[in-house]
This record gives sequence, structure tokens and C-alpha cells, in this order.
Amino acid sequence: MTTRSAEHTTFVIERRLTAPVARVFRAWSTPESKRQWFACHGEWVPLEYALDFRPGGTERNYTADTDGLLHAYDARYIDIVPDTRMIYAYEMKLGQTRISAALVTVAFEVEPSGTRMVFTEQVVFLDGYGDNGARLQGTEIGLDNLELFLERETSPIH
Repeated sequence: MTTRSAEHTTFVIERRLTAPVARVFRAWSTPESKRQWFACHGEWVPLEYALDFRPGGTERNYTADTDGLLHAYDARYIDIVPDTRMIYAYEMKLGQTRISAALVTVAFEVEPSGTRMVFTEQVVFLDGYGDNGARLQGTEIGLDNLELFLERETSPIH
């Protein structure tokens, strides 16, 4: 019998990016761009990716880890204000087991040097899933990849 539990946590990641707000927002909102940076494990095998970026739209990112286990991310966009904020809810599954559900707000502010981006995630880990900080670490890696993507976009040599 499975023990049912719900462990809540919230984390906030702030980044100062040298790219203008419109370009940072576009990296989040266009499938061609987001697919290039939205990963936290480069050695995992991509299986399926789709992004319908609009209120009520969905995003799906399915990958297999090095052992072949499915990591399934399914999101639904709740609120989008171009170049200002987005709010979405998502669930994560390992194989067929739901391990978490989360609400995320990403806010963008114009700064003289580019963009201040604040990523806030409220997550609940389910039924004894022991995250041990992996979600925060994976999100940090994903946002590092976003920064690298934005730098590559402005580089004269791609």
C-alpha cells in the first residue's frame, strides 16, 4: 500500500540577463527557441516536445534518462502578459508515477543592462518522493542553459 503524502516547498531564482526583455520572453515563448535550452540533463534522450504558448495552452517535454526511465513534464499556461510575466502549472511523472505538481510565475523587468527575471516555483512533492533539492538544482541548470542560449544568439559566430 502506498503512503500518501504532500510535501510543499517554494523557491525563488533571480537572474540578471544582458539580453533585452523582448528577446528573453521570446526564448520562453517560441517552441524553436525553448526546445534548445529547456533541459537540465544533456545526456538524456529527448522523446517528445510541444509548446502551445497562450493562456490555456500546453507544453510537453518527455525525456528518457540514461536508464531509459521516462521523465514526463506536462504544463498548462494560466496567464501570459507579453514581456512582463507568465504563470503556468505543471506536473512531473517518473514513468507513470506522478511525483509532483507545481505553480510557477516568471516575471520580467526592464533594466538598463538588460532584463531582471524572477522565477518563483511553489511545488508539492507527492507520496514520499524524496526530491532532496534536485528540482531546484535542475531548474538552476535550465536557467543557466537559457543564459547560454541568449549569449549564443547574440554571438557573431554560432
